[in-house]
Amino acid sequence: MPTKIGEQWFEHRRIGDDITLIWEPYVDPLLRCNIWLVRGRDRDALIDSGLGVVSLRQAVDRLFEKNVTAVATHYHLDHVGSLGDFDERLIHRLEADKLIAPDEGGALLRANFSAEWIEMLEAAGYPVPEALLTALPHKGYDLSGYRVPRTRATRTVVEGDRIDLGDRSFEVLHLPGHSPGSIGLWEEARGILFSGDAIYDGPLLDGLPDSSVPDYVRTMERLRDLPVRVVHAGHDVSFGRGRLIELVDAYLADANARL
Repeated sequence: MPTKIGEQWFEHRRIGDDITLIWEPYVDPLLRCNIWLVRGRDRDALIDSGLGVVSLRQAVDRLFEKNVTAVATHYHLDHVGSLGDFDERLIHRLEADKLIAPDEGGALLRANFSAEWIEMLEAAGYPVPEALLTALPHKGYDLSGYRVPRTRATRTVVEGDRIDLGDRSFEVLHLPGHSPGSIGLWEEARGILFSGDAIYDGPLLDGLPDSSVPDYVRTMERLRDLPVRVVHAGHDVSFGRGRLIELVDAYLADANARL
């Protein structure tokens, strides 16, 4: 169990195209999502928001120079924890209710995972440690008391909606499979896709309670045809079109063998 205190809970790095990657270094890779801040002329977009163990807004407030549109690519705990820090909160309409009544308490301790969950995650390539944090956010923090912070969407989105920052605009792509309301944000002008957990360069999870392998297959087939230059995903490193195709083809081969 962790005993040290994490002195700087969030780290960040500017990666170009007015994009900053933010992450939680003391969170296990299973729950360490990529948080993307995209700067626009009129407002900024925040894509996903981490666990909410520490308030993202308070910890890195200096990064937020304009009004922020906070977008959740899906409702899972590692992507919505600090969503409530922001005045404008977007999620796909199929998952808006999940923000009001999240159900993932106790998710920071292996002891609270069922044997079936541990078997599924470890078979996929995610060893589950005793604790999902390697440090505590503050002295006396009780990992067993973690609950996903409740919030409400101020706007729900569906396929084809747009998020406009003034000088750049993103189209909402509905990419179900990992979850029913998973979305990506597609900037056609630059060939940039923020994919959430629809695709990333690591073990993909399609065995969650509301995952759908047939939906995932259709999402992958769609992504294969998208003229992507770079994918900024919900986990792990960013990658280009060549790697996208490799990941898609590997998933399709595996999924079609299981269907």
